[in-house]
Amino acid sequence: MTETRTGQEVIQDYLKTLDSSPGVYRMLNATGEVLYVGKARNLKARVSNYARGNAHNARISRMISETASMMFLTVKTETEALLLEQNLIKQLKPRYNVLLRDDKSFPNILIGKEHAFPQIKKHRGKKTEKGSYFGPFASAGAVTRTLNQLQKVFLLRNCSDSMFAGRTRPCLQYQIKRCSGPCVGRIDEAGYAALVADAERFLQGKTTSVQADLAAQMAAASEAMEFERAAALRDRIRSLTHIQSAQAINPHGVTEADVVALHLEHGQACVQVFFIRANQSWGNRDFYPKTGAGAEEPEIMEAFLAQFYDDKEPPPLILLSHPVENPDLVGALLSERAGRKVEVAIPQRGEKAELVENAARNAKESLARRMSESSTQNKLLQGLAEAFDLDAPPKRIEVYDNAHIQGADAVGGMIVAGPEGFLKSQYRKFNIKSDAGKNSDDFGMMHEVLTRRFERLLKEDPERKTDAWPDLLLIDGGAGQVSAVAEALAEMGVDDVAFVGVAKGIDRDAGKEEFHRPGLPPMALPRNDPVLYFIQRLRDEAHRWANGAHRAKRAAKVSITPLDDIPGVGATRKRALLAHFGSAKAVRGAAIPDLMAVDGISATMAETIYNFFNP
Repeated sequence: MTETRTGQEVIQDYLKTLDSSPGVYRMLNATGEVLYVGKARNLKARVSNYARGNAHNARISRMISETASMMFLTVKTETEALLLEQNLIKQLKPRYNVLLRDDKSFPNILIGKEHAFPQIKKHRGKKTEKGSYFGPFASAGAVTRTLNQLQKVFLLRNCSDSMFAGRTRPCLQYQIKRCSGPCVGRIDEAGYAALVADAERFLQGKTTSVQADLAAQMAAASEAMEFERAAALRDRIRSLTHIQSAQAINPHGVTEADVVALHLEHGQACVQVFFIRANQSWGNRDFYPKTGAGAEEPEIMEAFLAQFYDDKEPPPLILLSHPVENPDLVGALLSERAGRKVEVAIPQRGEKAELVENAARNAKESLARRMSESSTQNKLLQGLAEAFDLDAPPKRIEVYDNAHIQGADAVGGMIVAGPEGFLKSQYRKFNIKSDAGKNSDDFGMMHEVLTRRFERLLKEDPERKTDAWPDLLLIDGGAGQVSAVAEALAEMGVDDVAFVGVAKGIDRDAGKEEFHRPGLPPMALPRNDPVLYFIQRLRDEAHRWANGAHRAKRAAKVSITPLDDIPGVGATRKRALLAHFGSAKAVRGAAIPDLMAVDGISATMAETIYNFFNP
């Protein structure tokens, strides 16, 4: 059998077929795994750099030594090459590339414009709804806090349009002075529009002018001896003052920017992103990109920016703690995505430099905490391997649980944990499709969930090249659930994944858990064993996830009414009927003339509805 060639000799052979075009290259090992994806302004020059000389760092030298083949794709511009490179990195997740692993969308505040009395609410995702968007905010919690503050000051409604249409008296929000009560005519359209305008000015950073206007209105109300209105305005000014005092750290000279700071230590990186909009700090988020087996700051920063802004609009200014490898190229890519000029800068002095320094300090502290937690997690995983006689500490643990009420709305849940803690982006829910759910058959439900999970794994990654395959399964249950899992895995030919059943044990008391493994007697761990507490946390998280999925399914089912089965009654007519009559039961008892009084219900439709309930 001929040994596969690897290293510089292999790379040298490709130089004969390359020209000086910009493009993207892939380096693959002997089994076809993509080791690295790179871009080049000049493909031949870049590849020749790998093929000659030994002045490479340890990371690049290892990568070259493992390379058995290469693939190339030419493009028109280097900006296209950067874009294609980052898309391939996200898709292929090569071992030697920098990869942003947690790239969730960020929430915004939306003031709608499709209603006479606009609603203010949290919005996440594509901006398809008509209205004014403000953000991004670092977290849902930051949005919620801001919304609470805005409601106190500007009294905008947060109820849905259907709830607004069905109100006959003010709700609790009005009673506690967080809404102006437009649903029952406590404020007219012009007055509400003025509140909306004030809220938008505040979110645009014009807080001083808003406060001045409120003060002038309070003085006028007092002079006119409208003391109740003056007191209400006074309370709003106090709330606004409280918000401003809480935002004392906000920058004065930076209107709109993202502050991106990196801290790299022992091969691990933390990137802190602070969002500044309208001269206000709207929170920060930390990220822990995979560093590609030893990449340095400029490469990490460039990859982070290209991947982070892949589906987000960049602000006009991005302040960095470290330079990027190709600043002009990154600036051009971000400007293209934003449709306007985006400046990427490393400030050296003044307020901007202080913002970057603060973000860098946060990145350093966050990484220290994470490394400490990671050390503890690794010890727990080692203890788990020793407790259950595993060959090595598991890198991926999948925990399974089912939730239902006497077979109704049965749902299976899977959570994932590893050396970095819970991997929430990889949690999964399974709606039970078989009769096992209806029959309250917990063993049958577990069999179905495991079968569906591993059938998909076998289809998508039969050769186990990715990290999606678990090393250990923890099953909520005892011998019966373990037998169901063993049967499901055996049917699919999976015989090398360890699994353990976690049963409540005597008196169903936490701390007395019994652990079941196929072919072995039940075992227990000492009550004060940290590994036992770790397993309890994993099991409790699986409970939380499965029960949450079950409640969501049940809630969706509750919202279904007999109106959904009437031909011609869609979502709009259903809302109109419920708003008018108050319930589906009242619609059932309504006469045809009463039905015709509902907006959007014609004589023909009224007759259809009446006949549906009175055949």
